[in-house]
Amino acid sequence: MRILLDTNIIILREDNKVIKEDLQILMRVIQKLDYKILLHPKSIEDINRDTDDHRRNITLSKFKTYDTLERAPDPKADLNFLGSIGSSKNENDVIDDFLLYSVYRNAVTFLITEDFGIHKKAKRIKLSERILNIIEALDLFKKELPKEVILPPALQRTTMASLDVHDPLFDTLREDYPDFNDWYAKKSRKGRDCWVYIRNNGSLGAVLIYKFENEIVPSKPPLDKESRLKIATMKVSHVGHKIGELLLKLSFELAIKNNIPEIYLTHFTREIDYLVDLIEDYGFKKVSIINRPWIDIPEDVFLKKIIIKEEDILNLTPIEISKKFYPNLYDGIEVRKHIIPIQPLYFERLYTDFHRRQTTIDEHLGQFIIEGNTIKKAYLSHSSSKKMNVGDILLFYRSEDVQSILSIGVIENVEYGMKEPTEILSMVGKRTVYTYAEIEEISKKATTVILFNHHFHFKKPVKYNKLLKEKILRGPPQSITEIKHEDYQKIKKIGGINERFTFN
Repeated sequence: MRILLDTNIIILREDNKVIKEDLQILMRVIQKLDYKILLHPKSIEDINRDTDDHRRNITLSKFKTYDTLERAPDPKADLNFLGSIGSSKNENDVIDDFLLYSVYRNAVTFLITEDFGIHKKAKRIKLSERILNIIEALDLFKKELPKEVILPPALQRTTMASLDVHDPLFDTLREDYPDFNDWYAKKSRKGRDCWVYIRNNGSLGAVLIYKFENEIVPSKPPLDKESRLKIATMKVSHVGHKIGELLLKLSFELAIKNNIPEIYLTHFTREIDYLVDLIEDYGFKKVSIINRPWIDIPEDVFLKKIIIKEEDILNLTPIEISKKFYPNLYDGIEVRKHIIPIQPLYFERLYTDFHRRQTTIDEHLGQFIIEGNTIKKAYLSHSSSKKMNVGDILLFYRSEDVQSILSIGVIENVEYGMKEPTEILSMVGKRTVYTYAEIEEISKKATTVILFNHHFHFKKPVKYNKLLKEKILRGPPQSITEIKHEDYQKIKKIGGINERFTFN
């Protein structure tokens, strides 16, 4: 995008006075968005008319740090334009007309000026939306900045430059890429963003370096030009805490927030490869390769679609949709819907990403709640219901305090009547909120074990009173309760689930 700055904006920035905070922020935002800042040739001419040689030379020296709008359109022959904006009283008005005409003829996208006269003329030709003062420009451009996700306390948002390239976490990357250190230095200078987990000893436990792209990926076959989130580097050394799964979950959320339809990464695949096992579990698919001159084996390109169409899911079962195209889900009439009551204590541990949750001191000391890191979660119940099947929808109702449906998931597996605690533990792994002692106690009665994918939290809590009013419930749910598809549709509407990610 090309932004034209009026002389008054440049002078505000370049004179020897303290720069206004709004202007400082605006210039940083423009720089971060990589917009092109231009000056109009007539602005230079205006400065050249200054009779104070010393002041003129200083001002011109500062103006030369900016690019000039080349072949700027001339309004002199456009009688319709001149007639619409009104006559010019002096040379300054003529210069204003040239700046305004550059926007009128689409030589630039916006003009930023504090000149009231230009804004007044812009109204006459219905161009006010593109003639901005500093505050208007700041409000508009800030909306274009990439939207961030909320990280758990144990993760930090930083830049590559803040990390030690010689950290052991990067050793295997140096083996794969002989020029890794040079690449790292080059990308660091560009301010590349990343998420990191830093251990208590100061070393890196995990890192994910990412980049927003909108270009062709030069692989074989190439990936067409498209907006994508590239996972440039994803490494985890602090294993056993499901940090890799957490990083993927955050990547999906980042793509959704920024309306990015695809995510991709490149990787040298090994015979035993935990990263490939993980990403394929969540819908990444090998789509092409990149040949590297320093190694005989090709580098694989893995792509995941975030935003999909009906044709992408033809002939897939509900659980296949949940897995291959997560976080998309199938919620049509063919699958059952179940309300599951969950106590606040367990909800807090299972859903550490819930935005209204109070984080713990341990989390701020760098510890993870492992079951909260996962996409695949586990729930244990003594419910007598045996109507749940793979692919069914789960609606989690937080009891006692909030008394609302807050989250939605899809059943991956369900086992009824389990009584052996070791079998239950081997099935749920680290994905459940229950300790082994609690599992031993629970399994004294026949236990239903549900493995499910967590997909979304509702934008608005679906409160108990509303569930009563809509006759979805007759009383507080004490156990797993199946509801009608029509009632689920009401819940979905009330809760504000984004239907872009649901298929029926």
